[in-house]
Amino acid sequence: MLLHIKNLLDSHRLETVNMLLENANFVDGKLSAGKEARRVKNNLELSPQDQLNQQLNQIVMGALLQNAEYQAAAFPLKLAGAFYVRYRQGMHYGFHVDDPIMGPMNGRYRSDISTTICLNSNKDYQGGELVIRTPYGEQSVRPDKGDAVIYPSSSWHKVNEVTQGERLVAVTWAQSMVKDVKQRELLYELGQARDTLISTQADSETTAKISTSYSNLLRMWSEV
Repeated sequence: MLLHIKNLLDSHRLETVNMLLENANFVDGKLSAGKEARRVKNNLELSPQDQLNQQLNQIVMGALLQNAEYQAAAFPLKLAGAFYVRYRQGMHYGFHVDDPIMGPMNGRYRSDISTTICLNSNKDYQGGELVIRTPYGEQSVRPDKGDAVIYPSSSWHKVNEVTQGERLVAVTWAQSMVKDVKQRELLYELGQARDTLISTQADSETTAKISTSYSNLLRMWSEV
């Protein structure tokens, strides 16, 4: 499932994040890439040793975890700290699949869901589209500042070359309680219908049946 969440980060959070990153220590993005991705990766990332990571994650990851739509779509069990990534003119990230297992040896997690959070305006650069291969063909997205895009980590995806300006994003991964992508999509859609019924027909028998089905499917499919 490809999901676009608008205004995940408000203007105050964005202003703070961009101020912190303005003079931060960025390093070659290849340093964090696996063997396959390293061949096609050309960007800059905030150094993992930079103390700003913790402060930035409190703002960015805090907003993501508090977002009801993200919770409803991702069912996050384990969530990685974000990578803060800069694409300058001429930089890109070719087609790749994210590593299936990530994290340090004492904190490994399965990457089920990838999330890209845009930290600057899409008017600040040209190119830089996020392109994701889906069962319905390639989808090209160019979200605006504060928006997030969520997609399966198993999807082939790339970032087109930035031809002008600078693209600044945060990228993170989650292990979901619901491993199967199709099951997650069904639960998300059923959950949306359930929420609508609860708000409009809270005491109806239909609402009770939908709510029971949602709860029992989540119980059947979740791993905790």
